[in-house]
Amino acid sequence: MNPSDTSNENEGVPLARYVRVLSIAGSDSGGGAGIQADLKTFAALGCYGMTAITALTAQNTRGVSGIHGAPPSFLKAQLQAVLDDIGADAVKIGMLHAPELVEVVAWAIDHYRLKNVVLDPVMVATSGDRLMAAETVQVLVRQLFPRATVVTPNLDEAALLLGRAIEGIDALDDAATALLALGAPAVLLKGGHLPGEEVLDVLAQAGGARLRLPTHRIPTPNGHGTGCTLSSAVACYLAQGLALPQAVQQARGYILQAIAAGAQVRTGHGHGPLNHGFAPVAMHLLPL
Repeated sequence: MNPSDTSNENEGVPLARYVRVLSIAGSDSGGGAGIQADLKTFAALGCYGMTAITALTAQNTRGVSGIHGAPPSFLKAQLQAVLDDIGADAVKIGMLHAPELVEVVAWAIDHYRLKNVVLDPVMVATSGDRLMAAETVQVLVRQLFPRATVVTPNLDEAALLLGRAIEGIDALDDAATALLALGAPAVLLKGGHLPGEEVLDVLAQAGGARLRLPTHRIPTPNGHGTGCTLSSAVACYLAQGLALPQAVQQARGYILQAIAAGAQVRTGHGHGPLNHGFAPVAMHLLPL
């Protein structure tokens, strides 16, 4: 057979594509959070992962020692390269350290009519390091909250967004309502930073639907990248066709197991990562 003659080679074989998820976020050189955690999560949940890197960080389990931001023009070039060719079924947005980067991402959402946008407003690392300039917060709220499917702040991030502390489980519902008032169609407010044996997350939607999600706290020093992982998992399940409440519940199930599977593992000398690959699934395929 002539090697160049492939006209009938794949005849009768159905064509398919992977479920595609794009992460727009910063790189964590230590591998526990950011782009690295996102790609591990996408792979573990059977999705094809792509990236547009907003910043390089010099980072490990102990903290962030340096940030080198990507120029807005190069972020735009990455987005165009990926979306003009491959496309995306869902998008996870993480670290955006400058207003100009926020504006590029808002442009991409509109230009490519991106769906299933999960916005994780990464402002503070697990180590306590500030990752977003204060002047960026207002631009983020104005430009991306209305364009997102769901916003997923933890308590520290929510406090920065609202300008007030959130004290106790009883304050979560009011805080979620206040975050919706900033323009987000849905908010998953994560209560893991509150003390106590129970962790409560609240999913609030603009239409009034409210889902309270309690779980027992898993004792572990390895919580680095939990927010990145959860938001990435939500994006994966949205890309696979689940409605938002179901996607959130499935994502929480995944991350709780990843935390438990990595709870007794030592990586570095600070806040270690989760076990993202505790039970990977096969790649999801969709017909062309």
